[in-house]
Amino acid sequence: MDINTICVHGSAHKTDYTGSVTVPIYQTATFAHLGVGQSTGYDYSRLQNPTREQLENVVAALEHGTDAIAFSTGMAAISAVMELFEAGDHIVISDDLYGGSHRLFHHISEKNGLTFTAVNTTDLLLIEKNIQPQSKAIFIETPSNPMMQITDIAEVAKIAKAHRLLLIVDNTFLSPYFQNPIDLGADIVMHSGTKYLGGHNDTLAGFAVTASNELSEKLRFIFKTVGACLSPFDSYLLIRGIKTLSIRMERQQENALKLAGWLAQHPKIKAVYYAGLPTHHGYEISKRQARGFGSMISFETDSEQTAHQVLERVKLILFAESLGGVETLITYPMLQTHADIPASEREAKGINERLLRLSVGLEASDDIIADLEQALR
Repeated sequence: MDINTICVHGSAHKTDYTGSVTVPIYQTATFAHLGVGQSTGYDYSRLQNPTREQLENVVAALEHGTDAIAFSTGMAAISAVMELFEAGDHIVISDDLYGGSHRLFHHISEKNGLTFTAVNTTDLLLIEKNIQPQSKAIFIETPSNPMMQITDIAEVAKIAKAHRLLLIVDNTFLSPYFQNPIDLGADIVMHSGTKYLGGHNDTLAGFAVTASNELSEKLRFIFKTVGACLSPFDSYLLIRGIKTLSIRMERQQENALKLAGWLAQHPKIKAVYYAGLPTHHGYEISKRQARGFGSMISFETDSEQTAHQVLERVKLILFAESLGGVETLITYPMLQTHADIPASEREAKGINERLLRLSVGLEASDDIIADLEQALR
């Protein structure tokens, strides 16, 4: 079935027989049993809920996975995946990661005995060089946050399989509409459902999508034990958001391509990081492994003063954290998403006082450009 149809109609498995066009919100904590040893298939909403199950089936279908598990947030999903590992295990990670992932790995997971080596995962030799006897996984973001680095998923998958490591890919920036890491060899795909899957900046959610039943069973056990499940109402909001995923992703990408081209020509902009520009180092890899470039742009202004000026003068664009919604948002990574990363590490990656990150929305592209133009004047 075409991805556009899956987005609109969702899972073929239905739990409602009234003819309701929308998936009902089963706002219940528990389910009654028909008798001793008899069950409807649902016992307690922490374990499973019909509304959440519908959402999970849709996301699994979109990502071509065996299962998708819906968590209360993206960070809850990544935290659960880290529970697959034991004290002493080592993981190679992208050196350009969402700040929340960095915070989890280095302040929580390391405390629990895991070790991490951060490398530029666009360099395959660096990945190979940093694999240790105790390595158990490779964790990558592509495109990465906020420098938009593009890692070759298929090539990293070959390395992971050769060393019997799990490959975990955060696919938040492109969504399953533009990229399917499992098809390229990934074992687990992560999403902050808050972003493009939800698409309206109105709810939090996270997903772990598995490529095998074995991984699904392990994560389901962690899920029910830890209990960071997505609520029925939030599951409903995600189902509703996914119905327009395809048209949102196409329009936002169309806007982003125009904005990236405009920014690249502006005298006060010194660098533009967007995989859809032919000058981007990962442009050819992106074309090979994805069906689109997405709508996330980072750019460097000529000075800290200019960066502050943009943040303070934008009117249509909102100065706010998060991304992937219908509204265009601008973020200051060094003070917001990546504030917990040590300054020396941050600046070495290019996350400095001049860097801004733009999540391009659905407004008319000319209006977004006009707002940036007046803010930069």
